[in-house]
Amino acid sequence: MHLEIITPDKTVFSGRVKSVTVPGTKGPFTILINHAPIISTLETGELVLRTTTGDDMLFIINGGMIEAKQNKIMVLSEKVSTPEL
Repeated sequence: MHLEIITPDKTVFSGRVKSVTVPGTKGPFTILINHAPIISTLETGELVLRTTTGDDMLFIINGGMIEAKQNKIMVLSEKVSTPEL
């Protein structure tokens, strides 16, 4: 699957992933390969993606929207950050 995480200022992430877990308005959900088409609103919270190499990446999003269809996922958010380690 191909994922893009976009803010008004820039593309934060663009690449192939195995899965994406997002904070949906009615609770978190995960998108895997061949997921049914979906458009949903997102709450502020953690977005976790698993890359094709098996590494997990964590982003904090400030709400937004997600669209997934034909193994292409687009997350639009006003603000995206990575937690300080």
